[in-house]
Amino acid sequence: MKSFPRLYVPATLANLGSGFDALGVALDLYLEVEAEPAREDTFLYQGEGQVGGKDNLIHQGYRAGMRALGLHPEPLLIRAFNPIPLARGMGSSSAALVAGVALANQYSGGKLGREGVFQVAASLEGHPDNVAPAVYGGFVAALADPPLAIPLPRPQGVYFVLAIPPYEVPTPLARAALPEKVPLKDAVFNLARSALWPAALYSGRLEALREACRDRLHQPHRAHLMPGMLEAIEAALEAGALAAFVGGAGPTVAALSREDELEEVAKALEGYRGEGRTLILGIGEGYFWKET
Repeated sequence: MKSFPRLYVPATLANLGSGFDALGVALDLYLEVEAEPAREDTFLYQGEGQVGGKDNLIHQGYRAGMRALGLHPEPLLIRAFNPIPLARGMGSSSAALVAGVALANQYSGGKLGREGVFQVAASLEGHPDNVAPAVYGGFVAALADPPLAIPLPRPQGVYFVLAIPPYEVPTPLARAALPEKVPLKDAVFNLARSALWPAALYSGRLEALREACRDRLHQPHRAHLMPGMLEAIEAALEAGALAAFVGGAGPTVAALSREDELEEVAKALEGYRGEGRTLILGIGEGYFWKET
């Protein structure tokens, strides 16, 4: 095996409000990975938080990808630079798993293909709404079983304002906050609005996203984990955002905005962000390779 160019895998936002476990989008912020053969698995990490050990998610994804091909996963030295905040609802775990499976695909000469990378990574991660945009880029609708992902149109001239609080919300904790059953009227409420996402993107009627992003299935039940989150979403919409929602399991609140609305929307989210940070990012590409 030989070393390959640098791999870039985007951060992602899942759910988009109403599309719980079904809709996601890639962000223009990328995990960067380099790999080369080694005597034993080695992991060198720089970036957000502290990550280490031979059982990191990138190595896990690589091994799973090689096993899916019936190949032995030869040891790798992996260097990772990660600017994606950890446990903030921006798909850092999905990016790492997709990176590993993409390495397996590259080392095998492309035997998995992009579709195979999605299927292996989705089976590992369990949440295709994060994995699919990391693989395909832009907005994506996705299923876990059967694994299926369909890219959606990418509107021009829009950006995400991300209000990232200083605290983490671990995904298991956020999942535990969800009820096992929901009222039929709430399920219907979300079904109707999640269907508006692809309709609005295909038709270019982005004003419909204001209603499409509304949710009753997960955000209200997790509000106690993210103080002020529901109010922040409404404040962003009142400031002119096209859509606003919690990224994945949170606590990041994301507001899709046109360029001339970015400043006002960012101001509206300052109180929620607190001592955290604000990022303004475009819509990202699916994973890609670049010569360094």
